[in-house]
Amino acid sequence: MSLPHDTLTAAIAANVAAALAEDIGPGDATASLLEDHPECAYLLCKEECVVAGRPWFDASHRALDPDVRIHWHCQEGDHVAQGTVIATLQGRSRALVSAERTSLNFLQTLSGTATVTAQYVAAVQGTGTQILDTRKTLPGLRVAQKYAVRVGGGMNHRMALFDAVMLKENHIRAFGSVATAITRARQLHGALPLIVEVETLDELRQALETGCTRILIDDFDAATRREAVRIAKSAPFAGRIPLEVSGGVEMTTLRSIAEDGVDCISIGALTKHVHAIDFSLKLGPPPSP
Repeated sequence: MSLPHDTLTAAIAANVAAALAEDIGPGDATASLLEDHPECAYLLCKEECVVAGRPWFDASHRALDPDVRIHWHCQEGDHVAQGTVIATLQGRSRALVSAERTSLNFLQTLSGTATVTAQYVAAVQGTGTQILDTRKTLPGLRVAQKYAVRVGGGMNHRMALFDAVMLKENHIRAFGSVATAITRARQLHGALPLIVEVETLDELRQALETGCTRILIDDFDAATRREAVRIAKSAPFAGRIPLEVSGGVEMTTLRSIAEDGVDCISIGALTKHVHAIDFSLKLGPPPSP
């Protein structure tokens, strides 16, 4: 899936408004001590990363100073080296320091998500396997983190519970079989993508025969996973329904899973194990090279 422009725009505005309200409240007591005059600042990247989150950074500063000028020296998604000045700003001194932490919080979190995603994507390069995210996101930042996954070269799984039907173990147990659950899902939500989690090769065959959008083979061992791929890609199914692997995926096992021929691998660690990238916003002109 891709993120609609309106969804992204609304999320940026809501995220920034909530974050500034949380940080500033009735007013920035320390910034009020400063003379409010034109000032410049520079944004320093203090560790190697993939930059993501520029729209949130910009919106944080423009919310406090609509006339601030931000000049970026890198593009969204660029790999940036440690010690790089990636942006310069010109605006009001009080607004620059008041927006500092909020803007950096977004940039460090989303760049962290994009950076780790890029590492996973690089690990499966050449296999044809796509890296997907999950719903294991930071509360309130799902759209932002899923945006960052795409910046890092990954793809998005479903956004939430409303935009796809995903039949998992508990749902299938309630209906008694994979085939019955799929049939009921198609009756009620025929227009939505249908993802089915299977736990055995028998359930896999049911899903392939009944039909769905994608099949998630959860926690299969290597031999069973390879057999699942063989079944799904052989006649009469001929690979028409993609296979997704989820659960227990580590960087050390990622490549071998992809080389088994699965179509995609979903990884919760992209968005839940966040290593924030170290950035610093400093008043004054950037240092000379």
